[in-house]
Amino acid sequence: MAAQSGTVMKSQIVEHLGQGEILLPSRIAEGLAANDRVKVRLSVLQAAARHACDPQGAAFNLGEECRGVNLDVFPLETLVNGATLTAHDILVAPGLTALRNSIWGDVDAMIDAVAAGDPDDAARARERAAALHADGAAQAADTIELSEVTRLTSVSAGNGVSLHRLVMELHKALNRLAAAHAEEDFAGAHVHGLHADDRIAVAAFMRGLDATRKLKFDHPGLSTTAARTGNRLLIQNDIGETDAHVVVIAVEDRAVTVTYTDVHLPRAKFFTALLRDFPVEWSGLDRKSAEGLGDDGVFYLISGRLAADGTGLRDAFLEALGASLVFLIDWNKARKVLRNWVSKGDAIGILDWGARNRFGHRGFLALGGDELVASAVHHAAPNRIGFGERLDRALGRDAAVEFLRGVLRVSAEALLEGGSVRLARDRIEAELVRHLQRADRILLSIVVRQLGLAHDIAGGIALFIAERQAGRHFDSAAFAARARHIEEKADRIALEARQEIERFEAEGTIKRLVDIAEQTIDDLEQAAFIASLAPETMDADLLSPLADLADAAIAGAEAAARGAVAAADVPDGRRIDSEDAFAAVARLIEAEHDGDRAERALTTRVLRGETDLKTALSVLELARAIERATDCLAAFGHVLRERVLDELAT
Repeated sequence: MAAQSGTVMKSQIVEHLGQGEILLPSRIAEGLAANDRVKVRLSVLQAAARHACDPQGAAFNLGEECRGVNLDVFPLETLVNGATLTAHDILVAPGLTALRNSIWGDVDAMIDAVAAGDPDDAARARERAAALHADGAAQAADTIELSEVTRLTSVSAGNGVSLHRLVMELHKALNRLAAAHAEEDFAGAHVHGLHADDRIAVAAFMRGLDATRKLKFDHPGLSTTAARTGNRLLIQNDIGETDAHVVVIAVEDRAVTVTYTDVHLPRAKFFTALLRDFPVEWSGLDRKSAEGLGDDGVFYLISGRLAADGTGLRDAFLEALGASLVFLIDWNKARKVLRNWVSKGDAIGILDWGARNRFGHRGFLALGGDELVASAVHHAAPNRIGFGERLDRALGRDAAVEFLRGVLRVSAEALLEGGSVRLARDRIEAELVRHLQRADRILLSIVVRQLGLAHDIAGGIALFIAERQAGRHFDSAAFAARARHIEEKADRIALEARQEIERFEAEGTIKRLVDIAEQTIDDLEQAAFIASLAPETMDADLLSPLADLADAAIAGAEAAARGAVAAADVPDGRRIDSEDAFAAVARLIEAEHDGDRAERALTTRVLRGETDLKTALSVLELARAIERATDCLAAFGHVLRERVLDELAT
């Protein structure tokens, strides 16, 4: 007691001499430490209320938080696990009176710290604290009304006054004092009482913070204070202006403890995910702090601990911590905007991508957010994407996610480079057009699949004819059955293509290409059916033109596929692709001419020869079916040429 009195006396002497400011850094540190304790104690009070309301619920899980602020875990665990609820909504728990006294003691310590720098502010806070304390003073030992718990812990109680609100305001006042009365500015942080190793740790944190600070653009926040308190270094950052949204980092030798408070649990999970590359042990993430107490803004307290095996890992973690904070500013706002266009999970995934690639989302919001995307849709695709339609339904999930990632990237780059907003909007619209063109490319890939099936049947017909020419047996019935199976598969692909065309509202040439490819397969399947009915033996002079016809069909299917692939790349502005597409069109027309000549040669031989009726009918119908397929492929070439010319004209 004498030592304490001596300390008080020394403080009074210093203040009497007009040098009271020299005491302020340590008092601020004490106030900030009391802030850390009271938040944990309020969380314990909430946990006791939850356990009393639901004894079968989650057990006490605040051990790490308690140890992080040097509180004895055992009595607090006993308090929570022993909490019960009377019929009159009175919470009863062992040690509850001591907990309440400690909470008010921490509040008094915070007010005393504020009083050292701003007596008027502290006086107002003391009056509010006294009123709050008086309202709940008439409680029996180790009891508290459940409504009083809400009044103490909610951001805003029913009458707009709560202890939690007072604590947050005192915390802000301490932050202002710490910034205004810091002993020095080091690496951009307001610091006092640092040791040599503290400076290395603070420099690492500020190095990360400065690497991404520019991505907040004109948004306030990210002010940092650091102080040596006892055997620990405390680093605190206010992040943004949101109440109860702060991070406190305690560094003790090589161990780093992070205490993070937030009113949004999804953002808290996002924050921990940003640090997933480090072996951090997190606690509290599965806790819903407001259950049983209402959801009137009760904060979530998350803590994590990294036990580094060297200062290298410790400082790398501190640097990553500093770099991550800018991505929490306006995070919930950005998440809600992105959810208008993609699923909840994908919205968070896009924000995670933006953070890990150092683009963030603040630039996106600064350029308009939801309006920015809506404007791009209106100008670039008014007839392709309906009003209020999500992008993942209009473009497909992967394309929508990639587009919105591009929006974050373009927005950040435009503001960082000082470019015009109009140019950024033009780039975003161009990005959307590119993805719509990619959708057309996807549809063309479906056409290529159709042509692959046509090539498969044509190849089977060629093999049938070659085996007949060699005098070998060929199971034409099995081949016809396989061709029928291929044709059924092609029908399903065509149906899928038409559904996608309707969904994307793709331009007309793609639908025509799908229809022509489908008809080509139908004709070739008919040829396979006729082949199964043909006689086992046929004259060589009839098989030769049939072989030429089959070769023309194979060549046509190959040329059509090459042309479709080349046409898909024409929108990217590659001249060689348009030339390849035109060359494929020319080859299709040539194949159609080859087929015509072969079909006429066969017809001439049948009509001028002495072929029996069954053979004559078989080979003529077979030839006509194959020739119709080559005609279809020639028509495919004309439509493909039309499409390429349209693309080159835009």
